[in-house]
Amino acid sequence: MKTRLLSLRFGSLLSGLLLGLSATALVAAPQASADTGVAAVGEALKQSPVYVAPGAEAQLSKAQADGLAKKIKDAGKPVFVAVLPATAEFPADKVLGAVRAETGITGLYAIRLGDGFDAGADRTVMPRNAVRNLTEAVKTGAPVDANTQLDNFVDQALTQVRGSAPASWGTTGADQGAPVGGLIALGAVAVVGGGGAYALVRRNRKKKEEIRREAVARLAVVVDEDITAFGEELERLDFHPGEPGADDAMRGDYEQGLDSYERAKQIMASVQRPDEVKGVTQALEDGRFALATLDARRQGRPLPERRSPCFFDPRHGPSTEDATWAPAGGAARTVPVCTADAVRLRDGLDPAVRTVETERGPRPYYDAGPAYGPWAGGYFGGGILPGLLVGTMLGSMMSSPAYASDFGGGFEGGDVSGADFNPSDFGGGGFDGGGGFDGGGGF
Repeated sequence: MKTRLLSLRFGSLLSGLLLGLSATALVAAPQASADTGVAAVGEALKQSPVYVAPGAEAQLSKAQADGLAKKIKDAGKPVFVAVLPATAEFPADKVLGAVRAETGITGLYAIRLGDGFDAGADRTVMPRNAVRNLTEAVKTGAPVDANTQLDNFVDQALTQVRGSAPASWGTTGADQGAPVGGLIALGAVAVVGGGGAYALVRRNRKKKEEIRREAVARLAVVVDEDITAFGEELERLDFHPGEPGADDAMRGDYEQGLDSYERAKQIMASVQRPDEVKGVTQALEDGRFALATLDARRQGRPLPERRSPCFFDPRHGPSTEDATWAPAGGAARTVPVCTADAVRLRDGLDPAVRTVETERGPRPYYDAGPAYGPWAGGYFGGGILPGLLVGTMLGSMMSSPAYASDFGGGFEGGDVSGADFNPSDFGGGGFDGGGGFDGGGGF
């Protein structure tokens, strides 16, 4: 009986090792699948960053594909490249999004379809404009061969793309021809450790969700204060649509202020990710400008110019001028300020800076950590904010590639998201016979 049990256990172990060897063999040769459709492309790209479909081998040789794959793996970036024949099984208007859905991994995807070229990326990996500009850059001039075009694209992409290569790519050992004994050992590790790896992925994802929830909770305190302050401004204004002297323009300003107040409350009530807070502060900024315009109409003053809020505290309302200011230990820069803070600066006094609670006690929002980036971004917009925050803690955090993935919402590059991406945010227009493209984009 013991002999039979040992035999059964050995047989089960051998089966597991063979399954591991089979899986490893797929890693070593992902292009060996008999299926040549989009599903095969997705499966292959899970195992290696470069895939050349049957029928497209003349475009990119195995040596060229291996060299490109090694370059991407060595960089450790989520860049995926597929070379496909221009056939009916790869419809030009759908293939890029379909490959992303089949692969199920966030990243930057480039496809050479016949002589055409297209690329797309998840927003957390590369901004839409960056994808478009990069795509156009490698197509400028006369048509080029696939190797030259893809090599140029990858060289430029690796310096810009965010995130890390997916764990499923493993190492380059299999591509270099690892011995059979090593493959069997790797298969055994895969069989034994698969559950542990899955648990690790789950723990990492759970940790990210905890960080995001904590960031939202911290933001909620500040945003609720802003919403309350704006509601108090509406009350202090004491405007009545039917009061003597009120006209349609005044009523329109007042209505916009009320709408902004309600919109801010509604958005905040449904916020799930830190980046969604931008919508709240954008609404409040719109509302404050509407109230400033209404006040000017009632007082008979010139209408205010649409300017950014006061840098030191957006609750001060729209800025009225620019002033030179430097944070402690930092370089001077020009910031938009309200009238009261402009006077304080001219008198040599400190401005009335918005502080928030931190583990170190109350700190100016720009020195309180990355959680306040979405809050500030909604008030000041993308273009002006980096220059204002240079040399501050928040500015340093926001310049890191990890910032967008940690606090910008969504998965990081290389994460397994399945088909969880927004196809409407991908602006690829398709391929033409000359390698043309009528719009780049992101997923």
